[in-house]
Amino acid sequence: MVISHSETGTSIIREIIESNLVPANDFIYGFAIVQGLLDKEYDDFPVGISIGKKLDDHIVDAIIQGPTLEYLNHYKEVNNELALIAANICKELEHCGIKCAGIVPTLSLSGDEFKPYLDSLRYKVSHKMIATRAGLGWIGKTDLFISNDFGPRLRLVSILVNSTPEGIYHTIDKSRCGRCNICVEKCPAKAATGELWDIYTDRDCFFDARKCYEKCGEQGKHLLNSDTRICGICVSVCPMGKLYI
Repeated sequence: MVISHSETGTSIIREIIESNLVPANDFIYGFAIVQGLLDKEYDDFPVGISIGKKLDDHIVDAIIQGPTLEYLNHYKEVNNELALIAANICKELEHCGIKCAGIVPTLSLSGDEFKPYLDSLRYKVSHKMIATRAGLGWIGKTDLFISNDFGPRLRLVSILVNSTPEGIYHTIDKSRCGRCNICVEKCPAKAATGELWDIYTDRDCFFDARKCYEKCGEQGKHLLNSDTRICGICVSVCPMGKLYI
């Protein structure tokens, strides 16, 4: 059952979200219509809330030849912070009678949840899809989410709700990267073709996620002496992130 909320209800939802996003300048959020776009287990949730937390510029700028230990720790800290924020928001929304489901940041998974991801390198709920449908940004040539506000220098978390807040829902349906190929040229895995994303183009047509995943594993072992998969070079070199700075 879908619950429609009045302007008062919409105001409450926004108030709950914004009270948890502190300081406000470090976050972005938006609402997306996702009905019919997710697995059937989420049929009760027609709307997704996308929340992004900005990464530290000094840490990202230090990524030159590959990931740093500082970047790895920061990456994990921001993921954990976003997961906690989503849990707090869900708790407050449910207290107001709004059913919701928090979707943890990608690569925060563990155990049985992680196995399906390893098979396809796709998560059952795409944070990037929700963020693009919320009008917060688009998908870049190396499959990064490029936000209007922070470029790719952010991490995402999503919350699904059975409420439909009133307002205008803007979506971004195609890439705004244009002819820029910096991330493609700098990618150590050579995983991107340079083709532009749009909602009709599957990820595998322009980006080889398996190549990226394997190269990130090499980077983790070689540079961090860790069994982790992370790189960050494309995040660091993207002009959109530098433009924000």
